[in-house]
This record gives sequence, structure tokens and C-alpha cells, in this order.
Amino acid sequence: MATPNADVDHEKQQAHLGDSKDIEVISDQDSGFGVLEDERDIATHVITVADDPSLNPWTFRAFIVGIGLSAFGGVLAEIYYFKPQTVLVSTMFLAIISYVLGIAMEAVIPTKGLFRYLNPHPFNKKENAFIVIMASAAANSALGTEVLAVQRLYYNITPNPAASIFLLFSSQLLGYGIGGLFRNVLLYPSKMLYPGVLPLVSMFDALFKDVAGSQKKLRLFWIAFGAIFIWELFPEWIFPLLTGLSIFCLANQKNADFTRVFGGSNGNEGLGLLSICFDWQYISGGYNPMAIPLRAQFSNLLGYILCIVVFVGVYYKDIWSSKSFPFLSQELFYPDGTVYNQTLILNDKFEVDPKLLAEQGLPFYAGTWVVQLLSTNLGMGATFAHLLIWNFDDMKQAWEWMTPSGIRKMFGNFNWRFWKDSGMREQQQQDETLDPHYREMLKYPDAPNSWYLVTLIISIIMGLVIIYKTNSTLPWWGFLISIILATLSILFFGTLYAITGLQFIIQPFIQMIGGFIHPGKPMANMYFVLFGYNSVSQAQLLLRDLKIAQYTKLPPRAAFTAQIVGTLFGSVLNFILMNSIIDNQREILLSVEGTNIWSGQQPQQYNSQAIAWGALSHQLFAIGKRYQFVAWAYLIGFLVPIPFWICHKLWPKLRADYLYTPVICYYIGWLCVGINSSILSYFAIAWASQWWLRTRYPRWFTKYNYILAAALDGGTQVMVFILSFAVAGASGESHLFPQWWGANQNGNYDRCQFIDT
Repeated sequence: MATPNADVDHEKQQAHLGDSKDIEVISDQDSGFGVLEDERDIATHVITVADDPSLNPWTFRAFIVGIGLSAFGGVLAEIYYFKPQTVLVSTMFLAIISYVLGIAMEAVIPTKGLFRYLNPHPFNKKENAFIVIMASAAANSALGTEVLAVQRLYYNITPNPAASIFLLFSSQLLGYGIGGLFRNVLLYPSKMLYPGVLPLVSMFDALFKDVAGSQKKLRLFWIAFGAIFIWELFPEWIFPLLTGLSIFCLANQKNADFTRVFGGSNGNEGLGLLSICFDWQYISGGYNPMAIPLRAQFSNLLGYILCIVVFVGVYYKDIWSSKSFPFLSQELFYPDGTVYNQTLILNDKFEVDPKLLAEQGLPFYAGTWVVQLLSTNLGMGATFAHLLIWNFDDMKQAWEWMTPSGIRKMFGNFNWRFWKDSGMREQQQQDETLDPHYREMLKYPDAPNSWYLVTLIISIIMGLVIIYKTNSTLPWWGFLISIILATLSILFFGTLYAITGLQFIIQPFIQMIGGFIHPGKPMANMYFVLFGYNSVSQAQLLLRDLKIAQYTKLPPRAAFTAQIVGTLFGSVLNFILMNSIIDNQREILLSVEGTNIWSGQQPQQYNSQAIAWGALSHQLFAIGKRYQFVAWAYLIGFLVPIPFWICHKLWPKLRADYLYTPVICYYIGWLCVGINSSILSYFAIAWASQWWLRTRYPRWFTKYNYILAAALDGGTQVMVFILSFAVAGASGESHLFPQWWGANQNGNYDRCQFIDT
């Protein structure tokens, strides 16, 4: 175990999913520093536990920068929803920009007279965290705007502005209300580590802690930041072959099978087997390999290996007529391999017409996409069973309130006058299992459950009214089912995300359920997904940001304020921009090809998915139909963890409890779309960081691993943001680097044969 620290507690928690019994304590040869054994060790050694209550986040400076970056992120996110080039404003990017702006305001604004209110004290860590939480809540395109855009573009329905804005408020805050009520389970315990935020918080510690060790961390951060900032010019623009260097592709550039298996530098090219990627944007594009725990990475690796085997087997065995369609694709196809025209099966009410469907025939999916749908459902079923088997004790607080004693306690402690709730909690200083970061937070007034309950109730009432005011075709009972489904998903998938750092995309499952209960109603399906899936995403974002607040000791009420203000402000901006763009670019957005400035590809895809799932679920996925095993996979998934549990009980030395069965199942469909050349580099770096450095050089790992991860992410994201506007077409015109051997602009960058689909 790691060396004890005077102000932290390292009591190891004995629960299977977070336990790491496989790790032997291997001393650093120079210092004798032990290996970090579990989540509690990581959270108390990598991140500063001590708190300075004098640091004040409630400043005009924090609000000004927070509102400004919220406007920047919210506007940019909505504009690029309608662009062919996607630009994302990441949390790390916002943290770096807000730090620069905060320090600049501290240096420039006078500290005397009226200006002292704008610059009351040096810019601090809690202000930075407050700004990041507010801006990150706003810096995304709300899923509700996608629904409204599809209604305007394809159904000629324009809900009134008030109804539209309240729809966005309801859909964005519903998940906040549910997620906030699960804080005791999904936020406070040490086991709920949220590995993805560790680099960010480690960066905050280095930027704001003025001690010798932090100065070394800061020097490493800026050196690595600058180096990766310059390096990204090469794989992103000058030398894109570095995105995926494949010896197999270079050796044989005329073999389509090589492209499918070894290619991967371009979107939907191939599986990228044994390709080497030198582009950190793609290596760390989904999850930073230096942050995700080794145990989760191992299950991920097993899923990846199975993915390659299953994809190749399905395609070359021609299962589901796979050879008639592209190897990797999300589209619907006619039997001859041409893209299916979904508008030809809809009547003038935009509902599926059985006669038109009979004329066009049922569509087909690419075989690998069917595997992805199947593995998603398999992983979902496995998640419920796995967590109930291995983590029942960790999750039981979520339903303990339903017992008679729990109900009495809840109502006894509940303050219905929520505006008068002091928020002060029992200190529990003698509880040795209490998370040290959470213990430090007990000195601050909480944003109590009553606040989140009121948020939830208001969101539900708004939603019930709005689904009728917006002509959604979703009945009230369908809306309530979506909320129940979201609540269960938040509990189980929120737990998995908090522990492993891996986030499952469950949208296809929600769409399938919506299709079965609302057959032939694509618009109802869109609204069902809006409340059933978007609420899960919003809850995970809320809890992730609350964990940032807990790690940085940002008072709970400041975090709550930042999240609500950012979310509501971002929603209004999303709505204004969406209407403006549709008013001025309607014809371009409705065209298939779009332009190099505007594109309707995302609303087109969202509408297509709603039609496919909302209208054709019974014809494609019901028992006895072509893709029936996609639905059966959900039930089969419940059984997957049981043999591993039995094996562990009978032969514990085999360490079957080390595996995350949901992760293995889900990642069997991992490589279904996108650029796949980064996977080998991803796992190599994960092994080097989470095993070699952590066990061989634990002191270095503890001090520098996460700050290095933050620097690599930060430098990359700043450069990619600049390049998006300068050369990649985000400003309207792209400027590709001139053709040369390392920049094959006329085909695949890795030189594999280009397959024209």
C-alpha cells in the first residue's frame, strides 16, 4: 500500500468491482514508495485532499468568465451541429482557457476602488473549477434541439418558442434531478472514482499549489503541453500517415481484405489491426489511456480481441448477407447494397405506410453494425446482473429508502421548505470508511436532496405539458416509461461509469424499446429517446462535474449554481442559433450533399434512426425476424456474469472477479465505425502507464502520471481547435496539405486500397 499521509485515510474498501487484489506492492527502488492499490489510494495520493476554506469561488470574475465561456461553448456547439466538420469544446480546453483568462484578469484589473469587486484576490482553484463546470454544462448541443430541428426540417412542425425552450429545459434538467438524488451512491464513496477527471484535477493542483513538488509538476505540464501542441501539426495536417502507420497496408496496397482488417486511418476504413498511431487526438479521443484503471483496460482488451474475431467471422461467413454491404457502416441498405431511401416508405403524416414499405422491402444493416447493436444489448443485460452480483452492497442505498424505516428517516430529514434548508450535514468524523474528500466537503452547506427533487418535479411537469404542446405524438404514459427507464439506467450505468471511467452509449437500446411500445411513430420515438437517453447522459455529466467539485473542494451550492446556470443559458443559446440557421439555410440542410460550410447530416441521421427504430422495430427485431438476436441479446446478457461468479466461488485463485463482463460484452462491437488505427497505441500506453509505471515506479506515477495525461490532452485539444478553423474546414473552406507520400489526400492515409462504397 502507498505510504500513509498524515491528513488522509487509506482504509481499503473491500468490494469486488473496485478491489484490486491482483496488485502486488512493489517498492520503488529509489524511495520505497508503494504501489497505489485501490481507488482510495489513487484519490488521496494523486489529488490534494487538504482544503483551504478561505478560497472564494463566488466572484464577479468567475461569473463573467463562466458566462462568457458558456456563450462561446454553447454557440459553437450548436453551429457545428449543422456543419460538415465537427468541433467539440472539451472540458480540458475550457479549463486551460479559463485559467489563462482568470490569470489575465488578475494581472490587468486594478485591485482598488470599484475594481476590487472584479479582482478581489488572486485567481484560485475553486474559481477555475466553478468556471469549468458552468461552461462545460453549456458547451454541448442539447439533444432537444435535434428533435426540434428534425420537426422543422422534415415534419413542417414549428413549436412556439416558449414550448421549445421549456422542452430544452425539461430534457436537460430531468437527468440532473434524478442523478442528484443518487449522490449517496454515485458520488460520495471513494469507489466512485470517475477516473476521467483525474488528469483535470491533477492539473488544477499543479497550477494552484505553490510548493516545490508542484513547480516540478507544472514544469512537466508546460513542457509536455508545448511539445504535443507542436507535434500535432504533423499527424493532423502535414503528415497524416502518422494517424495510422500499417506495415501490412504499405506492403500490399491493392488488397481489399488487407484494408478491412489492417486499414484504419480513415473513417469506416477497417479494423486497424496492428496499426501504430502517433496522433494523440485519436489515442485519447474517447478515454485517456493513462487515466482508466488497468482492470477496466484489461476487460476492454478482451472485448477488442473478440470484436476483431466476431467482425471478421460475420463478414467473411456472409452472416446477415454481410458481403453485400460495406464492411463498416451505420446506414440502411437495399439488398443490392445501395443506400435505403427511408422517405419512400412514409406517408404524408410521416408515418410508415405498409403498402409503401411492401414496395420498397425491408432494409438491411451492415453485418458489423448488427453485431454492435447485439453487443450493446448484451452489455446492458450484463451490467444489471454484474452489478447486482458483485456490487449489491455499494448500490443498496439506492433502494433502502423504500423500506418502512427508510421512508420514515427520509421524511424526517426532508425539509419541504427547500429554500430554507441550511444544507448542513452530520460531520461523521469517526466514520473511517468515509471518503476523505467528502469529509472535507461536510464543512460547507450542501445542495440538499430537496433542491434536486424540486428540479426533477418541475422537469416532469414541464415535460408532460410540452409533449402535447409540441405535437410530439408521445403519450403521457410513454413519457413516464422513458423516465423509469432513465432512472434505472442512471443507477446501473452511472455506477459502471463512475468506477471504470467507461461510458456506454445506450441510445440504440432506448430507441428499440421506444419502437416496440410506439410502433410506426418515428416522432414519438425521438421524444422517447430525448427523455430516456438524454437524461442518462445529463445525469452522468452532472455527477462527473460534482466529482470535480468534490476533488477541488468547490462548495456544493456553488457547483449546483454553476451547473444550472450553464445548462439553462446554453439551452437558450442552442435554441436561438438553431432557429437562425434553419431559417437561413433550410434548403442546404435538406439536401443530401450539403455544402462545405453547412450540412444537415446530423438531423438527417437522427431522423433516419427514428424511422428505422420507431417504425421498423417489429419488422426487423421481433422474435422470428431477421435480426431477432439483437433483442434476445438483452436477456442473454443477464446470464453472462453468472458463470464467472460461480467460477470465482469455486476457484477463487482464477480471479474471475477481476473481469468486468459488461465491458467485455459491450466492446465486442467497439470498432463498428470511425478511425480504428489508434487501438494498439492506446493499449500500449495504457499498459505502460497503469501497469509498468504504477508498479515499477509508483512514486513517479503518483506525482506525474495524471499531470502528464492532462498536458497531452490539453496541448492536443488546443492545437486541434486551431487547426479546425485554420485548415480543416470549420471556417467554411478546408486547406489540405499538398499531396505527398505522407499525405495521401486522394485515398486512405495509411495507403491501404481505397474501397469505394
